[in-house]
Amino acid sequence: MDHEELQRRFAALTTAHVADGCIRAQAPVRCAPAPMRAVSPGSRVAGRVLPARHVGSVDVFLEAFEGAEPGDVLVVENGGRLDESCVGDLVALEARAAGLGGIVIWGLHRDTADIQAIGLPVFSLGAVSTGPLRVDHRPKDALESATVGTWTVGRQDLVLADDDGALFVPAARAGEVFTLAETIRDTERRQAERIRAGESLRGQVRFAEYLAERDRRPELTFREHLRTVGGAIEE
Repeated sequence: MDHEELQRRFAALTTAHVADGCIRAQAPVRCAPAPMRAVSPGSRVAGRVLPARHVGSVDVFLEAFEGAEPGDVLVVENGGRLDESCVGDLVALEARAAGLGGIVIWGLHRDTADIQAIGLPVFSLGAVSTGPLRVDHRPKDALESATVGTWTVGRQDLVLADDDGALFVPAARAGEVFTLAETIRDTERRQAERIRAGESLRGQVRFAEYLAERDRRPELTFREHLRTVGGAIEE
């Protein structure tokens, strides 16, 4: 999936749809931990991961930008630290000038007002006034991968983010996952329209039938039942 198609298709999806698509595709659901939020609510970003492991100096970001392609998203690993920021307004400005689509930080940012004015989508664990408090040894592979929470990602991955957080999808499986996500989205929209028209969700998913069948087969799960009736509310 090229960048133009990624932008077009994600514009009509949410990260929740894509996460459900991963489940349907039996792919790992690689969500960033829940505290990850947009600096400016309503921000959205989708692009190829541009990884950088921060060790206290901005040079790792500048070097990452040297090899960036338009629409890439800088994914910063700073160990989830809450005692220092690692990205501020100058990095955001430089990222925008380099053609990046946004920044996702496993750590904190600062210069919130300036970043909001710049307009580049930035996602982080929050803000703190202080910048880096140390300069550690930089590993040779600092630009090859980045860890966010429990997930390690690299150039072979896409990152998608919105008001529900951020998640990562292997670029090689993006088409499959997006097609499933679009199917789930369309099913849920039809269900929502029917609820508004007066038809309960319980009626749509034949919940009474599920309860009766579960009495006969206690091992039956609701998710299995939904798959037989075309429901999508749990994936």
